[in-house]
Amino acid sequence: MTDQDFDTSDVDRWIGVPLGGGELKDPIHPNDVRRWAQGMQNPNPLHYDEEYALESRFGELYAPQSFAVCTDDSHGAAPAIQGHIPGTHMLFGGDEWWFFGPRIYPGDSFRQERMLFDYKLTTTKFAGPTMFSRGDTTYVNQRGEIVCKQRSTSIRYRADLAREKGQFMEDQAASWSDDELQALEKQKFDYYQSFLELGHERRLFVKAGDTLPTRPIGPHSVASFTTEWRSYPFSVWGTFRPSGGPTSLWNAGWLPEMSRDLEGAKVDPAYADGLYYGPSRGHVQDRYAQLIGMPRGYGYGASMGAWILDYLTNWVGEWGRVLHSQMSYRSPALVGDATFLNAKVTDVQAQRGTGLPIATVEVVMTNQKDALLASGEAEVQLPTETAPEQ
Repeated sequence: MTDQDFDTSDVDRWIGVPLGGGELKDPIHPNDVRRWAQGMQNPNPLHYDEEYALESRFGELYAPQSFAVCTDDSHGAAPAIQGHIPGTHMLFGGDEWWFFGPRIYPGDSFRQERMLFDYKLTTTKFAGPTMFSRGDTTYVNQRGEIVCKQRSTSIRYRADLAREKGQFMEDQAASWSDDELQALEKQKFDYYQSFLELGHERRLFVKAGDTLPTRPIGPHSVASFTTEWRSYPFSVWGTFRPSGGPTSLWNAGWLPEMSRDLEGAKVDPAYADGLYYGPSRGHVQDRYAQLIGMPRGYGYGASMGAWILDYLTNWVGEWGRVLHSQMSYRSPALVGDATFLNAKVTDVQAQRGTGLPIATVEVVMTNQKDALLASGEAEVQLPTETAPEQ
């Protein structure tokens, strides 16, 4: 196989085809929401403390907007991983979200509508010939309301070329002193205090030029990445059932070592777990990370997206919400690294129709070496002194 052998002909036949997948068997449980908040290292009591949530404008525990992605069985990425390309793996390249208003509560049920949107071929330093494909997942609740839509970008590449080029292979895990770890923990507490101080109040008087408090996460570890994975309900045996409809997700050209054994899973469900066996094992097992071009365990693109959405919703508070977010993921969060989110309000305008203020917020995610991990822009609906969120 040469560098030019990247045949996408099987991908073409999947564009615009309504896709199948999995759907949650059971309604969302309060502990699903709590586990998600814990896995995303987001100690906002609105999402785990029912007594605190009772005093909120909603009067009950509810899920953060980021929770939608874990009602799907593949991080919303399956529509962007269609068509057979031998010897390939994938990384998340970004997510675009549109939110339409309905909140997510315990007791809600979900179904998804999925479709491959488009793709393009390019050449990257990481792996040479590379495909960036975009797929749409629409999240619909039991009342038939469209809660949100996700357009996920998948980076599909040849694993052998990524190993050969070794772009990230020289990266060494950071060594943190006790003083540095203590300083990082203080920075986390300062960030948590920023949204606890807002409490149930409205985020008012926002203007262009305002900066959001820095959100630190980490240092990341095999334990933290495993905790993240286990906060996704699909990682629990028997939680999803097929919704019907075609999909080529499990025949996308995965390396044998990164494929799920669906027959073996009939005896031992761990064979379809994804983390113990299958395409996600590189996140926590160095030998498989190196097989697909990563130096060691690395984070999930879906979690990076959730960190950003939680960052924005914690800032705006319960009286506002994210309307739209478009983020590109540039580099992985690796075991041993810490992640830092920073953002700035660049514009505030009145929303057509409601008159409510909309803040445009630029977000940047970096690690302790100031390497860019993700960036993008979001539109956040702000409250006024009297008008509730629409």
